[in-house]
Amino acid sequence: MTEPSTDHCSPFTVNSVTVLGAGSWGTALALLLGRKGFPVRLWSCEPPVVDEIQSARRNTAYLPDHLLPHNIAVTGDLAEALDGADCVVFAIPSEALRGVARQVAEIGIQGAPLIVNAGKGLESDTGLRLSQILTEELGEGLASNLVALSGPNLAVEIAKEVPAATVVASLSPEAALAAQRLLTTPHFRVYRNPDLIGVELSGALKNVVAIGAGIGDGFGYGDNTKAALITRGLPEMTRLGVALGADARTFMGLAGVGDLMATCGSPLSRNLRFGRALGRGLSVAEAEAEVRQVVEGKPTCLAAYNLSRRLSVSMPITEQIYLVVFKSKPAKDAVTDLMQRDPKDEYQ
Repeated sequence: MTEPSTDHCSPFTVNSVTVLGAGSWGTALALLLGRKGFPVRLWSCEPPVVDEIQSARRNTAYLPDHLLPHNIAVTGDLAEALDGADCVVFAIPSEALRGVARQVAEIGIQGAPLIVNAGKGLESDTGLRLSQILTEELGEGLASNLVALSGPNLAVEIAKEVPAATVVASLSPEAALAAQRLLTTPHFRVYRNPDLIGVELSGALKNVVAIGAGIGDGFGYGDNTKAALITRGLPEMTRLGVALGADARTFMGLAGVGDLMATCGSPLSRNLRFGRALGRGLSVAEAEAEVRQVVEGKPTCLAAYNLSRRLSVSMPITEQIYLVVFKSKPAKDAVTDLMQRDPKDEYQ
C-alpha cells in the first residue's frame, strides 16, 4: 500500500477510505484510490450493483470497462461501509445528498475523519451548496473536516487514467492538504484553492450552461454558438458566485472555465446530452430517460434561477434554460430571446 496520506502540519492520517455512491464518479474515485493501494469500501444503495461487483468485480451499469481490484470491497450496508473509515467520500447526487447524510449522522461517524464531497450541484429547494448540506446534517463540529473536489473530471477518463487535473477546497488548509495528498496520482494532478464557495458554485453552475450548449448542438448549431454561450455563461456564474461570497478568480480556474470546457464539449457529459435531447425536440422527461443517469444541471438550474432573483443578479442564459426546462418554453424561442436582448457593453 502507498504511504498514509499525512503531513507534518496535518491532523489527518488516512489508511482506509469509504466512498458513498457507486455511480460512475464514485466508482472511478474508488478505482483511483484502490490503484493507489488503499483499502476502499464502496457503498451503493442499489442491490444489483452490489451483487455484480461482488461477483464479477465490474460495475456495468455505470463504469463497465474496468475490473475493480479486490482491495475495493462493495457493500449495501451503510454502517458497515462507515465502520473505521479515516476518510469518507460523498459521491452522491445533490438531490439525494441530504437523505444519505442524515442516515450517516444517525449511524454516527467515528472520530474525526476527512470528509470529501465529490458531488456537484445545488439543492433545488434551498439553493444550498453541498458542503452546507453536509454541515447541517453531520454537525458543525465536522465543518473543518469538509473538502470539496471539483474540476474537469469526466469519470470515464479518470478511470482510464487519462491525464487530468482538479482542485480541492476547504475551510481548513490542513483538510485541503490531506485531500490533495490522498487523491494525487501520476495521472491526476490535484491543486488546492481556499475558496470553498467559489469551487462549489463553479462545479454546480457549469452544468446549467452545459444544458444550453447541448440545446445548441441539438439544433445543429456550430462552434461559434457554443463559444458564445460558454463565454457569456462564465460571467453569469461569476456574478452569482461573487454575490454569494466567492472569489471571482476561482471561476477562471479548473473548477470554473476548466470544467465548463469539458462539460460543454464532451459527449460523455450528461448535462450536454440532456440538452442535446431537448434541442432535438424531446420533452424533459424523455431527455432524462435517454440520458439514464442523474442530470445535475436540472435541479441546479432551479436553485440558481431562484438565487439570481433573490439577489438581483442578472443571469439571462440561466433564466432561459429555466424557462425551457421548468416552464415548457420552446427552446427556439429561448434562443431568439437571448439573441434579441438589448445591445450592451461586453463587461456589464
